[in-house]
Amino acid sequence: MTGVELALLLVAWMIAGGSPGPATLAIAGTSMNQGRKLGLVFSCGILAGSAFWGIAAALGMSAVMMANAWIFTTLKYLGAAYLLYLAVKSLRSAFQEKSTLMKRGHQGSVPTVFLKGALIHLTNPKAILGWGAVYAIALPVGASVGQVFAMFAFLYAGSITVFIGYAFIFSTSGVVNVYAKLRRWFDLVFAALFGAASLRILTVRVE
Repeated sequence: MTGVELALLLVAWMIAGGSPGPATLAIAGTSMNQGRKLGLVFSCGILAGSAFWGIAAALGMSAVMMANAWIFTTLKYLGAAYLLYLAVKSLRSAFQEKSTLMKRGHQGSVPTVFLKGALIHLTNPKAILGWGAVYAIALPVGASVGQVFAMFAFLYAGSITVFIGYAFIFSTSGVVNVYAKLRRWFDLVFAALFGAASLRILTVRVE
């Protein structure tokens, strides 16, 4: 790929990663309500899950998953159930009159918050399929191991920028104040998007 093509690929990858979804919404909620430290920890957990699937796809695990449908199906239902839980939690929060900011987001110790972040990607089979798809599009037929992992590092740098950036942006006082004023609407939007993401995962089929 040319330099321009690589730049366009990176931009598209970052836009896709930064669009509203389970990972970005959870980072926003955690950062706004639990502070920058736990927001960054949660982001690192998500990045760890993304790295796992990116490396797994590079090693050919996507082919293994497609050949063993039960692995794909198990991960699909686990991921959908977790997202549905988050949707219900956000919906309940929207109708709690005395709900405060500190009741939102992922709480716990640093290891616990990191694990919660990792689980968002580890229970999402679409993550490995996404990595596999971008490898297929961006790499030439017969690409070497070095080329595959160079592409992984290139795109992963974009993911780091997006997810860590979310933690910094949504832990600033200005954004927190806006959220405090519009908390109910944010919760309703979060519930809708988490629910939609759960349905999308459930509709993924093994071809």
